[in-house]
Amino acid sequence: MRRIDLVPGTEYKIIQDKGLFSYGIDAILLSHFSKAKGVVVDLGTGTGIIPLRIVDRKGVSLVYGVEIQEKVAEMAMETVRLNSLQDRIRILHKDLKDLPETLGKSTVDTVITNPPYMKPGGAIVSREDNFAISRHEIAATLEDIAAVSQYILKPLGKLYIVHRPNRLVDVLCTLRSHGLEPKHIQWVHPKPGKKANLFLLEAVKGGRSDFKYREPIVVYDDNGSYNEEIYEIYGMSR
Repeated sequence: MRRIDLVPGTEYKIIQDKGLFSYGIDAILLSHFSKAKGVVVDLGTGTGIIPLRIVDRKGVSLVYGVEIQEKVAEMAMETVRLNSLQDRIRILHKDLKDLPETLGKSTVDTVITNPPYMKPGGAIVSREDNFAISRHEIAATLEDIAAVSQYILKPLGKLYIVHRPNRLVDVLCTLRSHGLEPKHIQWVHPKPGKKANLFLLEAVKGGRSDFKYREPIVVYDDNGSYNEEIYEIYGMSR
């Protein structure tokens, strides 16, 4: 069933469908973590939550949302029209592996991606294609994301990614092997004393080796309520 929601921290609206994969807190955290500027590409944009969250930032000139799934891309396009953002957000219904031909070499300032977390065969695959593609490396792998990002990013352009801790080594090694140097990491913990279940990472094309840690994020307090920082990230008040 389709519904229209308000995008946290903005006045924009987003069209979603319960039968398809909707955005979660990882996309909100990633959009907040990223220091997007210039021409931005969101790989695997879904219904366009990240473009809507960053489009009004100072220094952002144009945002491309790339989505391989036709129904999801169509919803994202409809959302862009609903908010009259056609001149600033462009949804591309494409396989991200075709982006080098579409955008050209070294044309993009920032790449943001909330990729599938699971390797093929790493867990039970959903019978629903949308959920399977969103959760598993079926349509695009980390290798694909790194190779495309390296090609389309300008020198010293930045990549921002969210992923799970058990894939950290895969992410770091894959990015570095493609000339994308990991620079900053931020761990996300569900509650105080609980192990991190996500990490946010910044990498720079052709950057020098200098890896730094940002203060971790803790989502919930001991009572199960959002911490103040999460309300700030969402652009909400208690």
